Amino acid sequence: MPGNLSFDDLKSRVTDGSIDTVLTCFVDMQGRLMGKRFHAVNFVETSFKETHCCNYLLATDLEMATPDGYASTSWEKGYGDYVMAPDLSTLRTVPWLEGTALVLCDMLDHHTHAPVPHDPRAILKKQVARLRDLGFDAMMATELEFFLFEKSLDEIRASGFRDLTPISGYNEDYHIFQTTKEEGVMRPIRNHLFAAGLPIENSKGEAEAGQEELNIRYAPALDCADHHSIAKHAIKEIAWQHGRAASFLPKWHRDRVGSSSHVHQSLWQGDTPAFFDKDADLGMSALMKNYMAGLIAYAPDYTFFLAPYVNSYKRFAKGTFAPTKTVWSIDNRTAGFRLCGAGTKGVRVECRIGGSDLNPYLAQAAMLAAGIKGIEDKMELSPPTRGDVYEDAKAADIPQTLRAATGTLRNSAFLRDAFGEDVIDHYTRCAEWEQEEFDRVVTDWEIARGFERA
Repeated sequence: MPGNLSFDDLKSRVTDGSIDTVLTCFVDMQGRLMGKRFHAVNFVETSFKETHCCNYLLATDLEMATPDGYASTSWEKGYGDYVMAPDLSTLRTVPWLEGTALVLCDMLDHHTHAPVPHDPRAILKKQVARLRDLGFDAMMATELEFFLFEKSLDEIRASGFRDLTPISGYNEDYHIFQTTKEEGVMRPIRNHLFAAGLPIENSKGEAEAGQEELNIRYAPALDCADHHSIAKHAIKEIAWQHGRAASFLPKWHRDRVGSSSHVHQSLWQGDTPAFFDKDADLGMSALMKNYMAGLIAYAPDYTFFLAPYVNSYKRFAKGTFAPTKTVWSIDNRTAGFRLCGAGTKGVRVECRIGGSDLNPYLAQAAMLAAGIKGIEDKMELSPPTRGDVYEDAKAADIPQTLRAATGTLRNSAFLRDAFGEDVIDHYTRCAEWEQEEFDRVVTDWEIARGFERA
């Protein structure tokens, strides 16, 4: 069971008073947990079946604005309801909040109870089902990178987001002494999430001052996305509880390394790794090569799902371990796709393009769709790139701006076929709105550069 709490266990703990609150959550377009806090008695008596929310919640931005241009909902249509249907298999305790449990929900049409097509969880479920029809299951793992800051979110907001001092003063990549000084936050993150049923492996310092990484054991694709979303939410809450701020902004400072979310993926048939062929070069099966060929060929199409904001593209910079090219290489961190575990049953591909701000459901769904396309079309994988990929002039570039990625998304026949026309139109509008909002802003850089001298 993906969660660690059965419904019968929940009812028992509600009766004995050890749980009094149930967080009933769904994941929005931005990958955030949204929802309601139920009194636990009400939840176990009635609301475990369904509750409701406004349908604007899957057509909004980070500021909770109500942009125009969405076909699914609008002021003209009156902003009706969606049904939130709890997936009771995701029930779990929330050890960092007293007396609290959490359940994730699927979003359903209020009238037909059909899945909402642009619900991130539904999008991933569709690709998992397509893959299962081919006889495979996807196993995936995401790495969560983020920064910890000395002050709290409220203090930083009051400063106008200018007083940004990381929790450490130097690059702490794999640094045990420096990360010991951060255990007041990181130890409860690991332990609380493990107690909540997430298969936490480790945390480590990353390659910048104040930068952390949390690693969660690989799992079936949907469970992986659930784990990622819960962990990201928990990291922010637990840091806040300790008077610190955790940020998943990919590039918070022009001179600092950005934060990524690498995604590892492989296909399985039961207990058999479908990517492994002991007799093949590097242990890569023909199926794996087809999958990777699709993954790489269609990377420009789905880049928006890996990098959804203007800031996301500031991370793609030479010499920062963030890729700039859509090629693969063998255990080479300068490439967009890295072959890991070559020659072993653990052979897999790591996509290094995604930033810490990605929505894991959308990112994983897009990559699975690309891999499926590669399998169906028996696409041929090009030879691996070697050396410093940043300097490879022949390698194809990752879209370098949100505007460019919006164009590849809008025009992607492959994604329209895999996700549906309406879904791609919906997320294209999401991307357009983000760009429109940025284009309206006069930045500090423009003022400082041109106020006197222009």
